[in-house]
Amino acid sequence: MSKKRCLFDAVGGLPTLERVHKIFYDKVYAHPWLGKYFEGHSREFIEKRQTQFMAGKMGGDVEYWGKDPYMAHRAMYIPPELFELRSRLLEEALVEAGVPEDLRRRWLKIDGAFRRQIVNPSLSDFYSRTWKYELRVIHPKPDEDSDLPSST
Repeated sequence: MSKKRCLFDAVGGLPTLERVHKIFYDKVYAHPWLGKYFEGHSREFIEKRQTQFMAGKMGGDVEYWGKDPYMAHRAMYIPPELFELRSRLLEEALVEAGVPEDLRRRWLKIDGAFRRQIVNPSLSDFYSRTWKYELRVIHPKPDEDSDLPSST
């Protein structure tokens, strides 16, 4: 009976995660909507944290000392459409990095498991999840008439 390798080992370990996250964050930081959420944040730090986080979730022996997804994103209004955009960019990065399709599906399944902790189904739901005096980060979709305030 063969033992299934953990995803971390199957994709090629840290070198592959680092390559994927480099490509992914190239796309994220360049995107006119998603990139706004990362303005003023160290790209090197974000890439490193995401690599550590996903390495651990994929079964790698890598320490992650960052916040859990809910706490890291709680003050950001992330609607379903934005999360879906992020998922598409990640899938593009996985393809560009040469990750085989079966491993891409496993990676995206792990990544998607955090959707409920990050996505806000509505603006009212978002306001009910944040503290009254917390700085809220809201970026309307570019080129769209919106009643959404910017960061409040």
